[in-house]
Amino acid sequence: MAPAIPLAPPPGHRLRVRVAANIRAVILSAGLVALTGCAMPVEPPSTSPQARPADVAPTPTPHPDGPSVRSQSLSRYYSRVQANLLAQGLLRTGGGGVDTPYSDSDLLRNFETIAFYDEYARNRGLTRSDGKPGGLRKWTTPVRMKVEFGDSVPKAQRESDLQTVTAYAARLSRITGHPISAGPGAGANFHVLIMGEDDRAAAVDRIRQLVPNINPTSLALFNSLPRSIHCLVVAFSDAKDDHTYRRAIAFIRAEHPDLMRRSCVHEELAQGLGLANDSPRARPSIFNDDDEFALLTTHDEELLRLLYSPRLTPGMSAEEARPILRELIAQRGIGPS
Repeated sequence: MAPAIPLAPPPGHRLRVRVAANIRAVILSAGLVALTGCAMPVEPPSTSPQARPADVAPTPTPHPDGPSVRSQSLSRYYSRVQANLLAQGLLRTGGGGVDTPYSDSDLLRNFETIAFYDEYARNRGLTRSDGKPGGLRKWTTPVRMKVEFGDSVPKAQRESDLQTVTAYAARLSRITGHPISAGPGAGANFHVLIMGEDDRAAAVDRIRQLVPNINPTSLALFNSLPRSIHCLVVAFSDAKDDHTYRRAIAFIRAEHPDLMRRSCVHEELAQGLGLANDSPRARPSIFNDDDEFALLTTHDEELLRLLYSPRLTPGMSAEEARPILRELIAQRGIGPS
């Protein structure tokens, strides 16, 4: 008999991780964020990927015996989790509405909490952060996403997920005004790995190829994910600038049912752009552990527009950004008054 599913899964079921080039950071998604550091100097990792020829993944070969018992068990578990959340009226896909109003001051507060704070301390596993704000983080170069599937992922699912990521990347680009795209070509710097439990070893090998000197603590997140962690993203900062992203890797479990996979895509890819934290006060938002919303909301679109305003620069403090944010919000008339 299957174990009873709690009315809501424990917080932190998605993971977002930021890793600075000096290995001082690791940030996790919807509920886990940031591993950091020991004061001992560490050699910065190489973020130049050791890609396969022409950066093209090999043709996958299906598992001859089908999914393993572990993979099948995860599929059943996540299907029950999704059904349970939907039965509670959660995992909404409408983007917000008249029942979720927010003010300009709400938007300012939520932006500061989500963009300037980390949930977990750097390089210290899942130790909570000290609650102090950091500098603003974002990409300054074009973001080129590439989807890579594990051998266990069925063809029909691959086609659907590829369409989801491609369309979502285009949407993120429209929202932010920043060049963001998804495609099969060489030169990808944001790798979206959609893989099942049976692909775990291949995923770890691929991550080592992409970031040869990756911190073992960071790699361990991919190597031994508990089922309570649904997906994660790791963003690597520039070697010369701790606040400028240059590479990211998202990992999404292939065992998720369709809506939960789309939810992981929406949250991890958005958080990999620089909105690293969550807030229980953010609503309507996917940057909240309550699972009320499955997909990017109108409120979240405003956060992304603010983040990628040219007036906000990497490393800027919350105090420096606040008057600019107030002006931007007032000029756009964002949110109900």
